[in-house]
Amino acid sequence: MARQHKQMELTAEADMTPMIDMTFQLIAFFMVLINFAEDNMDDRVKLPASQLAKVPDASMATKSVVLQVSRASKVLFNSEELPIGSKELRSALLKEAQVYKAKGLDPSVATVIIRGHALTPTGKIQELIKICQEKVIGFEKFSLRAEQGEIKQDSYYLNPPVKQQMGIR
Repeated sequence: MARQHKQMELTAEADMTPMIDMTFQLIAFFMVLINFAEDNMDDRVKLPASQLAKVPDASMATKSVVLQVSRASKVLFNSEELPIGSKELRSALLKEAQVYKAKGLDPSVATVIIRGHALTPTGKIQELIKICQEKVIGFEKFSLRAEQGEIKQDSYYLNPPVKQQMGIR
């Protein structure tokens, strides 16, 4: 009797479950690392540096209105450029306050986050705060944004006449 050799078919199959698990873990990890606060950033607004600046509170993001003030003292809000003190700005802020009221919230609980350019005059920021505080609008809480870090005298924000007045070369 002749021996018959059966060749066994060996197939190598990789178990993809651990690889898929690792992929989802990496996706979740990087989603946690993404700074969603950058969605409200505009390249036209360069924040001043401050040693006292701290990372924004995440709980504030749900009840906040972000107003960005450009170097030309224009408020960048809802993809519009509105001059400080204009009727359009007051109207936009009033609409935002009405949205809070429609949700059953008082606008005074919302935090107005002001991202002012480093060269925006302080008086313009104060004027913007006063507009937000008007009785008809009703915002009461404010947070000013700055970049965390050392204040540098040779800052690129300073134009040559200002540098000359400060004695900076």
